[in-house]
Amino acid sequence: MNYRYTFTVFTPSYNRVRTLPRVYDSLRVQTFRDFEWLIVDRSDDGTRQLVEKWQVESDFPIRYISQEDRGKAAAFNRGVQEAQGELFLTLDSDDSCVPEALERLKFHWDNIPASKKDKFSAVTVLCKDQKGNLVGGKFPRDVLDSDSIEMYFKYGARFEGWGFQRTDVLKQFPFPTIPNEEFVPENLVWFPLSRKFKTRFINEVLRVYYTDDAALDHVSLLGPSTKYAGFALYYKYALDELMDWLVRSPRELLFSSIDFSLCSFGLGKGPSSQIRELHSLTARLFVALSLPFGFVLYHRPNLTSRLRSFLL
Repeated sequence: MNYRYTFTVFTPSYNRVRTLPRVYDSLRVQTFRDFEWLIVDRSDDGTRQLVEKWQVESDFPIRYISQEDRGKAAAFNRGVQEAQGELFLTLDSDDSCVPEALERLKFHWDNIPASKKDKFSAVTVLCKDQKGNLVGGKFPRDVLDSDSIEMYFKYGARFEGWGFQRTDVLKQFPFPTIPNEEFVPENLVWFPLSRKFKTRFINEVLRVYYTDDAALDHVSLLGPSTKYAGFALYYKYALDELMDWLVRSPRELLFSSIDFSLCSFGLGKGPSSQIRELHSLTARLFVALSLPFGFVLYHRPNLTSRLRSFLL
């Protein structure tokens, strides 16, 4: 399709009238101007009125969509469908980015050879906190062409990255919807996507990630029982689809089988039901061996860290 902008900067918002100005202020000073700001809002705190004020005064396009609170994943899916930018960049409602962020992301995207670009969907960079400290580590190389699965299982990357995805690719990989559930792990999108497309990882810090407790999203405050369905779906995917990483990362898949069992017990599913859900024979064996651990941890979650330390 013909896009109107290079970037759609997407912000899902939920009662963030206090922190949303961080995003607005960082977008006002961007050196690259071919973008729109798309906000999908689930708030009841006056966010709409604040955004309407910005729409009048801003020199860049701002679109505001109100949506009932069905969680961040549903807001993300709506944003992808509404996006008018070729590249879809999520900037959370409590974060900001450096003035050159869009310019540098475009630069790195343009540096991917044209003959290879159809195999790529994304550029991912690093983050710093509000004090200027790097959040997490660096990528193994300053420029690395890889994917989310390889970064997770081969390189052990567990830190905050930030970047865009091609909008047309995201439309092929929407977040799954779970009735009456808000939380869906992001890797349910990034891992399947990684099977088809690569990402260019760059050791350049472009996003400011605020770590103050007051800016926590309400989803991060939900209790474990409210996340069982989303996590169970993710662990099922990992066990069925990622067993080719068993030799390199056996502990990750072992923990996935234990956590799958824990979440399944939380959803009221017994041992036989858990095993039948899985397609991979190896996964079924892993879960069968993990059932006692999953059962104990469901009833005694305080033992989780001790069990992990023992297994490590």
